[in-house]
Amino acid sequence: MKNNQEQPKTFEASLEALEAIVHQLEGGDLPLEKSLELFEDGIRLSRQCQERLSQAERRIEVLLRDNQGRPLVSPFEKVISDDNSAD
Repeated sequence: MKNNQEQPKTFEASLEALEAIVHQLEGGDLPLEKSLELFEDGIRLSRQCQERLSQAERRIEVLLRDNQGRPLVSPFEKVISDDNSAD
């Protein structure tokens, strides 16, 4: 993906493009220059995805504040099903 091409506008589109790049690179049949170009595009997309996730996390934190503006942060509870539990 070149910089002059239209870039994915959503997280999902960026992630899909990143997955396509990973698939191409894992094939291992590309010339070195094409591999480097795809790797650079993949790094850029990875950073875009990470930034979008960080923005979403900040938005959620704002929404989950108490009446004094303090964030209500609690860890996710891991749900263990019977077939995944340790013996």
